[in-house]
Amino acid sequence: MVAWKLSSLLLPLCALNAFAAIDVEKVDEAEPQTPNLSVNVSVSFPQSEIFGIKLVNGHATEARLSINNKEPTPIGVSVVGGSLSLEQAGQSRVIRNLTAQKYSIEIPAGAEETVPFTFTTDLHPQELRLQLVAVLRDNKNTFYTVSVYNETVSVVEAATSFFDPQIIFLYMVVLSVFGGISYFVYNTWITTFFPQKKGRGKGGERAKKSSLGSKKVDPADQVAVIGADGPAVTSGTKAYDESWIPASHLQRPEAKRIRSGTPKTKPKA
Repeated sequence: MVAWKLSSLLLPLCALNAFAAIDVEKVDEAEPQTPNLSVNVSVSFPQSEIFGIKLVNGHATEARLSINNKEPTPIGVSVVGGSLSLEQAGQSRVIRNLTAQKYSIEIPAGAEETVPFTFTTDLHPQELRLQLVAVLRDNKNTFYTVSVYNETVSVVEAATSFFDPQIIFLYMVVLSVFGGISYFVYNTWITTFFPQKKGRGKGGERAKKSSLGSKKVDPADQVAVIGADGPAVTSGTKAYDESWIPASHLQRPEAKRIRSGTPKTKPKA
């Protein structure tokens, strides 16, 4: 376990009670010293997936630090912090410093304690390097900065639910626009491929069917026929002059009655 003695850097911060403002970059720039603490620190992410650690934007990510004190005296946990950096062309650039958290945890000699550290992200989906450090204190109030995690993680967006009101509204807008475009295309181009329906009968027949023969003819609307013995008028339900039609055509033929059953045969004499 690598540790650096930073009493010259952290004692002023301790006096001002400002451990939460520790910058990880300053930790990396500090002069390394021979570690005087015998501790083992491991980090686990309970919410991580099998295929790697993913930091979901807008959701809290919990890192659990398991600190095993192998010292003969108790040690304390003062601060846990970290940063997210981007590595490009062999250089590391800090994208965001995670908000450090202060603790007042005492770990007895030979004991192990779990320290939770929670942080959230709001970044573009990308691959970043997560660095976590812990500031420990021995029984002589000497502070040590221990790097506990330094691995690549993935920043991803939160999964979208189908019942999200914004998604439902978006679907409604898209369906409305699609329906309007489809209706316009159908009336503009599709209907031209189908034959138009023709009107049934002539104007007089349509008028006759609409009135169903119940409209009486006004005498003022009667029309005289030139060259006829008398004026042809339309009266009642008839719209023609019967004097021009032979009497044989005016009589309707009677329907012949057909006897049912098989005809009876007369017996022979």
